[in-house]
Amino acid sequence: MVRRYRIEHRTVYRYSDAVSASFGRGYLKPRDLPGQRCLQHSLSIEPVPSDVSHGVDVYGNDNSYFHVTDSHTELRVVGLSDVEVESPNPDPAVLAQPWERARPSTTDDARSVEFTLSSPLVQMPVPIRQYADGSFWPGRPIIDAVNDLNHRIHTEFKYQSGATSVSSTVSDVLEAKAGVCQDFAHVAIACLRAIGLACRYVSGYLATYPPPGKPRMIGVDASHAWAAVRLSDSTWLSFDPTNDTLADERYTTVAWGRDYDDVPPLRGVIYTDADENKMDVSVDVAPL
Repeated sequence: MVRRYRIEHRTVYRYSDAVSASFGRGYLKPRDLPGQRCLQHSLSIEPVPSDVSHGVDVYGNDNSYFHVTDSHTELRVVGLSDVEVESPNPDPAVLAQPWERARPSTTDDARSVEFTLSSPLVQMPVPIRQYADGSFWPGRPIIDAVNDLNHRIHTEFKYQSGATSVSSTVSDVLEAKAGVCQDFAHVAIACLRAIGLACRYVSGYLATYPPPGKPRMIGVDASHAWAAVRLSDSTWLSFDPTNDTLADERYTTVAWGRDYDDVPPLRGVIYTDADENKMDVSVDVAPL
């Protein structure tokens, strides 16, 4: 199945005093991948920046840098993309293989091996290895083990905004037994890395559909996060512990990295005397 979406990611920052300068970097453009094409992308920023540049990071993610030099009390950043997404079709024979066969070796791509290591927000304390062992016993097919881990995180952790922050580590989430999508992705990633599998953090969007007979609401969608594990044939299987499902044509990939810290949608520095600020984010994923 193939679907097309128009995705609007709108971020508005408001400050209690004037900001003399803003520097920002954003990951807002969906990637071009097998099964996914970014048909068009635009980025609008108000006030108009004096400098804008676009580049590709070490993981192949498109990102944009901007510098606003006009004094302002409100900064508005809007990314608009049209994207075409196809449902993944992994090889059933590869999915049926014992999970141990998916461990990358030193002869594999160095980038894959990097995703077996700890990172600032994804560390591997002893309790994480113990948690992983509950799904990954010797010889179990990797698809069964991943689905089981996905389901356990979904049912044993509570989705609760405010229970964690963007700097929370895996240990923090384990202790709270609560968090949001990026936290559940971090827990899953830590479990897989703890047993030697390569797993990466994926940032993007999830299209949501209203109940039958109800209109689709605008702006209720949000940026989302999930995980992807490397299989023995060097393909990657994406899965979403927040929703207890494998990623399908509803999922649009924007960027991936070791953890959230590598690919936040927006990050920046401001120069101001303001002691209060507010950020409003809305994402709309509209089917075309």
